Amino acid sequence: MTETRVHGYIRVSSKDQNEGRQIAALKEFGIAERDIYIDKQSGKNFERPEYQRLLNSIRNGDLVVVLSIDRLGRNYTEVQEQWRYIVNELGADIKVLDMPLLDTRVNGDNIDTRFVSDLVLQILSYVAQKERENIKERQAQGIAYAKARGKHIGRPKAEYPVNWRQVYNLWHNQKAITAKEAMERTGLKRNTFYKLAAKYEQSKEK
Repeated sequence: MTETRVHGYIRVSSKDQNEGRQIAALKEFGIAERDIYIDKQSGKNFERPEYQRLLNSIRNGDLVVVLSIDRLGRNYTEVQEQWRYIVNELGADIKVLDMPLLDTRVNGDNIDTRFVSDLVLQILSYVAQKERENIKERQAQGIAYAKARGKHIGRPKAEYPVNWRQVYNLWHNQKAITAKEAMERTGLKRNTFYKLAAKYEQSKEK
């Protein structure tokens, strides 16, 4: 008889988001690190390299474990499609650690518990998508509100320091100080200093 292999799947939305909590939860469940697949990108679709590698590794009777349902994705329809593909087509089980009802090993045979499991899956995947849509809507409303009040969105524009002209002349025209000294006197970082210098030179040419 083939031994059940347990796979763990993790998704974080970007490289800036830490996957440590999910890794710890999967390891605590007993999953080997070599069997944990990690994608660091959006969950809005399933064109993710590690997720595709996971699907290719699954065999009949295996178990796929995720910390929460939204790690599979945030699209209501696709989450359900992928769930049923893994369970029905690949013949594997799925367990969601933070929602014990979502465990096909327990709920697979009894028609009543299977109905509850399917219902919970539909509700949670719907809620996950709605939250994603609400976040986008709130972000758009916040940007629109800020723009209406005349606020600049994004990084603030670099401004010339009060001693800019004096320091610029010493550095650029008189060659009396180095660029490094000019940066120190103006309190500007290298990129900002040269950006302002280029802008200042362009303004003088007009």
